[in-house]
Amino acid sequence: MALKSFVLIITIFAVVTSISHASDPSPLQDFCVAINDPMAAVFVNGKVCKDPKVVTADDFFKSGLNVPGNTSNPVGSAVTAVNVNNLPGLNTFGISLVRIDYAPYGLNPPHTHPRGTEVLTVHEGTLYVGFVLSNPGPNMKNKLFTKILHPGDVFVFPIGLIHFQFNVGKTNAVAFAGLSSQNPGVITIANAVFGSDPPINNDVLAKAFQVDKKVVDYLQSQFWWDNN
Repeated sequence: MALKSFVLIITIFAVVTSISHASDPSPLQDFCVAINDPMAAVFVNGKVCKDPKVVTADDFFKSGLNVPGNTSNPVGSAVTAVNVNNLPGLNTFGISLVRIDYAPYGLNPPHTHPRGTEVLTVHEGTLYVGFVLSNPGPNMKNKLFTKILHPGDVFVFPIGLIHFQFNVGKTNAVAFAGLSSQNPGVITIANAVFGSDPPINNDVLAKAFQVDKKVVDYLQSQFWWDNN
């Protein structure tokens, strides 16, 4: 009886384990168009792997995060990213890093990272930060979570959720953030909605935002700054 119970437990464990791994890995690029040509280039996590024989320490090194970003722009912030695109050694490791500089009252506008959770810590200054939950159930609103952060404070923005940081101080602010993807991507909401190329039909946006088309036309005519 004991042997039968042991075999049953092992069988259940094997089934549960196989089920838990029976899903596609998270994509690390915006899209991957299927192709039937076996001779086409093959990418791993969006990159071609370098021959290990010619890998050097420089492939895992990058300097420059001590240099402040240029915040002389309409939003008053600058993001300096360290990801697989400028630090090749990060490929397949599932992590990346950014430095964010804020002018007084500078804003890192509402945005989302489709492929990564972000953990942010303040190095200098005071930041008002927050994120909004995804669409709730009937008769509910998207809940907003906010916090005032000071040097040494840490805040987490869940993967895919819209979030922001705003410098509420009269001096410059600096923050560093780690992300759970080598290429987390960033979608700045206003830029994507009102600055797309070609523009989204104003009938669509007027109905979605419940405003007059003239308001949409005005917003689409603006220059939407990319601080990344």
